[in-house]
Amino acid sequence: MDQSTISNFQKLSSLDWFSFLGVSLISLSLLIFSHRKNKSSKFDWLDYLLMGRSLSLPLFVGSLVATWYGGIFGVTRIAYESGIYNFITQGFFWYLSYLVFALFLVGKIRKSKAVTLADLVGKQFGPMSEKLAAIFNFINVVPVVYTISLGILLQSLFQIPFILSCSIGLCLVLLYTSSGGLRAVVLTDIIQFFIMFIGVGSVFFFALSEFGGLSFLRLHLPETHFSVTGGHSIAETLAWGFIAFSTLVDPNFYHRVFAARTSRTAKMGILISILFWFIFDIFTTFGAMYARAAMPSAEPANAYFMFALDLLPSGMRGLFLGGIVACILSTLDSYIFTASNTLLYDFLPKGLHTKKRNHVLSHIFVCVLALGLAVAFEGNIKVVWKTLGSYSSACLLFPVLLSQFSKVNLSDKQFVVSCLLSILVVSFWRNYPFTGFLQNIDELYMGVLTSALCFGFFSFQKTFNKRNEHSI
Repeated sequence: MDQSTISNFQKLSSLDWFSFLGVSLISLSLLIFSHRKNKSSKFDWLDYLLMGRSLSLPLFVGSLVATWYGGIFGVTRIAYESGIYNFITQGFFWYLSYLVFALFLVGKIRKSKAVTLADLVGKQFGPMSEKLAAIFNFINVVPVVYTISLGILLQSLFQIPFILSCSIGLCLVLLYTSSGGLRAVVLTDIIQFFIMFIGVGSVFFFALSEFGGLSFLRLHLPETHFSVTGGHSIAETLAWGFIAFSTLVDPNFYHRVFAARTSRTAKMGILISILFWFIFDIFTTFGAMYARAAMPSAEPANAYFMFALDLLPSGMRGLFLGGIVACILSTLDSYIFTASNTLLYDFLPKGLHTKKRNHVLSHIFVCVLALGLAVAFEGNIKVVWKTLGSYSSACLLFPVLLSQFSKVNLSDKQFVVSCLLSILVVSFWRNYPFTGFLQNIDELYMGVLTSALCFGFFSFQKTFNKRNEHSI
């Protein structure tokens, strides 16, 4: 067994395990409650998928906030390596997209009475577009990143093979997401919301108390850690902005909005969530920067975790461990649930989603696929984000948004053509060995540009045809 892993495990005292098991038992009791709530002779698929569209403001906020931090080892790694660049790329850009969603999209999409994002696309463009959107949505929400995150955590604690650690985590989540529905996901998200803030916030405040403020960080960190671009190119930095705006076509976001009690609940819930996301991003970014300053030669993937175990006192380490687990599980369960629903509701023949057994089978398939992709990507969270996020954003972002804000709309075939051309361009740009200026242009830009040009061409064609009809 690796010595660093032995030390990580042995840093957890009896008090740490007591606090960790305490919060785990609270989560378990909520799961039991949710199962009792769902017990009935007849399976209510709308309650299973959307809680009967009755999600209240506190539950909406708690669930939405908790759902967005399963890649905590990814963001802390970026902050460890690049400083406040993490806050810009994983925080600020996302806040802008959340504001756009809350202020301009919530009211429009709620009127559709859709169940999933692909269902909404189908109502706007047609059946072929719905199936294609379902493919992108499914790819986007298969929880590869969060499977990797949980695998890294279990591997760093117990020194078990990566594939085994991922499998254990997936089996745990599968037990309650497949049987309890959205109600089970939301209720566990609420307790996980509090645990993750306590656990991750404690690292920030203890580090601040132990080492001091910005003067310590400036003395022990590279200057690039305080640069907006973090030593990266402006083009690469802005590419993260486009990926952040993929929230505007993120199935999990739409799912919570569709489940909200009213449009006002969804709009206010997103605005309140932004405040909590801002606070949490402060905790993770500066916590990882303290880790870099104190442990400059640590392995970036788990440096934050090791730093926290060294820093925190007995008892708090257990809460921190619970917080990390809460961050990952609250996202992993939501993504498994959404991916399963996308597969069952949007891909397969209508009516199969009304059988609970089919939901269980769909969940199992998603977990197996997530495990396979986690191994295929070799546990690299950043590569997964860039790869899967690029395709979804490039192909869906422009046509979906323009359909909401423009009177000109694509036909079913035009939407499909636009998406397929974007796929080809993104794939070509990703794999062709460009040199010079072109190698600095992210493939995401080219995909979005292709989508925009298609929309412009089809819009011009439609306007031109109408003018010809009037002239005749």
